[in-house]
Amino acid sequence: MLVAALLDIVVVKTLSIFSLLLLVRVLLSWFPTLPWENPVLATLASVTDPYLNLFRGLIPLIGGLDISPILAFLSLSLVSTLLRALSDPLLANASYARYMVG
Repeated sequence: MLVAALLDIVVVKTLSIFSLLLLVRVLLSWFPTLPWENPVLATLASVTDPYLNLFRGLIPLIGGLDISPILAFLSLSLVSTLLRALSDPLLANASYARYMVG
């Protein structure tokens, strides 16, 4: 039970770090002259672009503006919220059991 709760915490933290990387990637996309062959930027793009590409085909450009990252952020937030909702009872039960035993 405790292992499942801790695993949920690790996944939620990983998703929040990925959200931050995604935000940085979206903000940097506003600067078209950035050298994307730079190792740091290339790594950022290689980590985030596969996820963003999932949503790029779902929503067409609106006035030349790509709004698919909004859907990407919403789905990431939904998954993170669901995982938090699942892990909260597990953590409560694990800490209660540890308190009772020890």
